[in-house]
Amino acid sequence: MAQVLEFKLPDLGEGLTGAEIVRWLVEVGEVVAVDQPVVEVETAKAMVDVPCPYGGVVTARFGEEGAEVPVGAPLITVAVDGPADEDGPPAEERRSATDGARADGSRTEDARAEGSGNVLVGYGTSAAPARRRRVRPGRPAPSAPVASPTSVPSTANGRAATATAAAVGRVSGVPDRAAEAVDGPVPVISPLVRRLARQNGLDLREMVGSGPEGLILRADVEYALRAAGTQAGKVRTPVAEPHPRVPQAPAPARVREPSQAHAPAVGAPAAPEAVRIPLKGIRGAMADKLSRSRTEIPDATCWVDADATELMRARDAMRRFAEERPRSPAAGGTKISVLALLARICTAALARFPELNSSVDMAAREVVRHPAVHLGFAAQTERGLVVPVVRDAHTRNAESLTAEFARLTEAARTGTLTPADLTGGTFTLNNYGVFGVDGSTPIINHPEAAMLGVGRIVPKPWVHEGELAVRQVVQLSLTFDHRVCDGGTAGGFLRYVADCVEQPAVLLRTL
Repeated sequence: MAQVLEFKLPDLGEGLTGAEIVRWLVEVGEVVAVDQPVVEVETAKAMVDVPCPYGGVVTARFGEEGAEVPVGAPLITVAVDGPADEDGPPAEERRSATDGARADGSRTEDARAEGSGNVLVGYGTSAAPARRRRVRPGRPAPSAPVASPTSVPSTANGRAATATAAAVGRVSGVPDRAAEAVDGPVPVISPLVRRLARQNGLDLREMVGSGPEGLILRADVEYALRAAGTQAGKVRTPVAEPHPRVPQAPAPARVREPSQAHAPAVGAPAAPEAVRIPLKGIRGAMADKLSRSRTEIPDATCWVDADATELMRARDAMRRFAEERPRSPAAGGTKISVLALLARICTAALARFPELNSSVDMAAREVVRHPAVHLGFAAQTERGLVVPVVRDAHTRNAESLTAEFARLTEAARTGTLTPADLTGGTFTLNNYGVFGVDGSTPIINHPEAAMLGVGRIVPKPWVHEGELAVRQVVQLSLTFDHRVCDGGTAGGFLRYVADCVEQPAVLLRTL
């Protein structure tokens, strides 16, 4: 006998409380395997394919695409094969798959589904599915014909006509004798189905479901209510009143005339309405984080212009060397990016000024200095701004940083970043020069203590070795948390970064 298990949205980690349904990957009636992804959701961190730990037939889906679903809310129900038990008395009415409460005297049985090999927080391979109650749907008594000018048509999708007739009688007020009350538990699992029926005055005991073993699905209730709406006017009969009512003239309505000052002009076009865009998903999470940063962190910004001509020459020299001597062990196989060179300069500067690689714990009133540099970098995507994190950036060279930047950027573009890729940063590098701007005062990525902003590198007049020349100039800005350091430390960090940009050979001292 098949049992229907309810799969709920698991805890996806990182303290997330919910997710938005982006795309359903299965349909009702489709057969799914264990660990098969059934829905694609978007959390405040990333896009995630959620696998189902059960194998069987999908009997229901909960939530439309674009709907917000909290952690622990049902996603789908799956009918799985289970052992039959025909000797025991009928089971009590069962609830969700995780509900362990039992009624006295009722018999229970285990739903032995295959173990899931794809573990998310909240479910996985180690634990068997929760014990389920088996529903033994009752059989309706033979129904008498209903005296109605219009017969109720039978449904092609397996829903019994008694459900429609029962709904019609309930909504229209005409007693329905076609469907008698069914003894025993009502074959309903989902609390949403119960609530929908209760809100519309529909008796589930008078319905026969189209799901496995007569299970009443949400589609059955919705169909019965739609049928009731079309049939209620046809089966309604007049009821004689004991005393005739004397019609009374209605009181004249008081019409409030608009004032001449606010009266709309004849033929004037209607004013366009404002468009409201919900803050949810990645954009909503970023809005919360930026608001918290502005509220909690007393930040300050300093900036400096730097001559990046030598840095660009060094990058071109590495590229030419790799092209001219590709077989040399020093050639390498990766074209070094400017962002990787700036990141390498940042990690060297943080080694000299570790105060900026920290965070503030206001509960303990402590400044926490982090031993490792997990470098975040701002990336603009179609779904909003994200900040992927390069782990242990202080241990990577320019080639390794280039490769990791490329991997995370591609994952951000395709929406495949994991929550681990977006959390745990200790310092952020923001290259807003790609947008064609020179300067900015960036907002610190809470709970970090600093962010380095880099503008575009453009030819500008510059005094070089006592003469006016055209050089490649970049503006650098540092926004820092004034609680972790004073202006002298921040200025020293920014000056060191600028010196390394102007003279990359300075980095040789720290290699």
